[in-house]
Formats: sequence, structure tokens, C-alpha cells
Amino acid sequence: MSHVLIIGAGGVGSVVVHKCAQIPEVFTRITLASRTVAKCEAIAQSVKARTGVQVAVEQVDADNVAETVALIKRLKPDLLLNVALPYQDLPLMDACLETGVDYLDTANYEPPDVAKFEYKWQWAYRERFEKAGIMALLGSGFDPGVTNVYCAWAQKHHFDEIHTLDIIDCNAGDHGQAFATNFNPEINIREITQRGRYWEHGEWVETDPLSWSMSYDFPEGIGPKKCYLMYHEELESLVRNIRGLKRARFWMTFSEQYLTHLRVLENVGMTRIDPIKYQGTEIAPIQFLKAVLPEPASLGPLTKGRTCIGCVLRGIKDGKEKQLYIYNICSHEEAFREVGSQAISYTTGVPAMIGAKMMLQGLWKQPGVWNMEEFDPDPFMADLNTYGLPWTVVEL
Repeated sequence: MSHVLIIGAGGVGSVVVHKCAQIPEVFTRITLASRTVAKCEAIAQSVKARTGVQVAVEQVDADNVAETVALIKRLKPDLLLNVALPYQDLPLMDACLETGVDYLDTANYEPPDVAKFEYKWQWAYRERFEKAGIMALLGSGFDPGVTNVYCAWAQKHHFDEIHTLDIIDCNAGDHGQAFATNFNPEINIREITQRGRYWEHGEWVETDPLSWSMSYDFPEGIGPKKCYLMYHEELESLVRNIRGLKRARFWMTFSEQYLTHLRVLENVGMTRIDPIKYQGTEIAPIQFLKAVLPEPASLGPLTKGRTCIGCVLRGIKDGKEKQLYIYNICSHEEAFREVGSQAISYTTGVPAMIGAKMMLQGLWKQPGVWNMEEFDPDPFMADLNTYGLPWTVVEL
């Protein structure tokens, strides 16, 4: 018997609940909580219709530690699965510490007033979680998450040393909108407009936002796409935990149309995160922009095409040079047919469910605060194939 409390009822939250409900022998009780109960109820109805599983719903303000603590004490879950906003990671970790409950998230903490995401705030909880005898699993999405597990699996089975890593994230889908983001617009735009950063020869090297690009020929008929170098959080933990890394980079594809809209919005100040006064009210322009852009969950029925996310690894095995490409291809249409969400939400939500399953089954279980690559990758890799994100590995 295990009870999971899922906090966050956006696109990813919806996928997580649907996927947990498909495995009632592991997730015997599911509670979904959010600030907006109506969103939880809509997801619960969809889950009931698709699987017959009853999902309980609750209202909670994830920023309010006391409120979350009261909810946890009343429900007594075995695990808190956080798919709310990155700003809420620390309040939810505080609530878990106070109640002695395990914690999992899909994205690292970001302070609301600075567009800077890094692990230092969450890593600072390590000793307190150890002392409390509870576990926090950080970044159990796709990137971060699956990409970290790919690296750990390659290190375990294919390399003595991994020297270079390129994580390449391609969304070859199309939703037909002039400009829309596939997940929370505020988080998405904050991430893209930051300076790029990659690891080389033991130090971080910075680049201007989206100033470096390359063309990559994606497999299975997706073909060549332009990819841009960005900073992404999994690099921060991988350079610590993957032995021998000399260079690590992260790349993402964007269409010219998307980048043109983004540049215009940036130039006129609509992507600013600092509040301005408008008719006596303070509002951050990016929050207003979020309100006028299409809701990411609404893109599900509109999006056609596929995503391809993977790792290109070069290194040494038995004294010989070796190069591997490990990737997943996910169809937007198939994801929508199965759980009513597009592939961006699906590729994050499925690994969140699998990470929770690893913890609840005791396969990944150790007090403290951990990143994905610090555990045995094999059971997670097996579950990816079983639960909707099959992977392919090719020697290049």
C-alpha cells in the first residue's frame, strides 16, 4: 500500500496522475492538490474515465509551508511528488522535512526575483534530509532526469571514461499557433533568455543567449534541425557525478518564427521579470505575457509531430575511443491519445512517475538529497521501455 500526494495540476501534473493511475499495484492511493481545485477535478474526471481509478483532490497553496504541513499530516502520504513551479521547491522541501515525508521534483529551485536556476539551494538540504531519514530525488523529468540516467547507464555499461557529452533536445512538433510555449511560459522564457553556459576543462564558459548554434541530423526521419546552446540544470550535477568529463553542453531546437517573436517581445520589455507599476498595480511584464499566451495544456489536441531528446557521449572503453547516441522519440499525437497531453508534458510526466515508483518500491532509497545519476540506472531504463518512453542506443 502506498499513497502519493501530487502537487501541481498543470500539463505535467495531469500526465503524472494518469500514469500513476495505470499502475494501481504501486500507487494504491493518489491525491492531487493545487491552488485551483477545479483543475484537479478535471484531471481526476479524465483519469476516472480512462482507467476507472478514483483520484482524491485537495486545495493547497504550495508557497505556504504551514498549509502544506497540515495537508500532509491529515493525508499521511508516503511521498510528495512536486510538479508545481520551481519557485515552490524549497517550501515543499521544508514541509517534507517537518513531516518526515520523501520528496521528488522535476526541476530545480529558482528564486522568483532572479532568473537563475541552480542546485545549491536544494543541495544545502542534504544533511537535514539525511538526519530526518528521508529522501529527496531532484529533477526526475526528461531533461533533467532521463538524460542523467542515460549518462549513468552509459557509464555503467559502455565506458571506462566519458570525455564529452552533448544533450540535444529537439521538438519537431507543430501546434499551428503564431507563438506559444510548450510548458509554463514564464519558466520557459526565463530559461531561454538567460546566458548560455557549458562545461569545458574544469570550468564554466558563458555565451550570449542563443548566440551559438549547430545543425544536427535527427534520426528516424526527423532530419536536420538548427540547435542552440543553452545552459540547463542537469549539466551542474553531471559534471560532478560522471567521471572523466572534459566537456558538457546542452542544445535545444527553436524555429525561426519562435525566435523572431521572442526577440520582439524581449526588445519591447515583455519578457522582464521585475515588476512595473500599471494603473496602480504592480505586475511583472512576463506574468502579463503568460496570461495572454495560449495555455500550454490547450496545445495537446493541436500539436502534431514528434520530440527527440538524447545524449551523444564520447569516451574510452578498454583503451579504444567510443561514441554512443542514446535517445527517445515521442509522438505528440500518441501522447494525446493515451493521456490527453502533448509530448512535452508526457516526456516530463512519465519519468516523474517512474522516479516515484523507484522510491516507493525501495529500488532507489537512501536518506539525503540526490540527483538522478547517483542511483542504479538499470531498473529506471527498463521502466522507460515499459511505460511509454522507449529508448534507442546506437554506436556512431
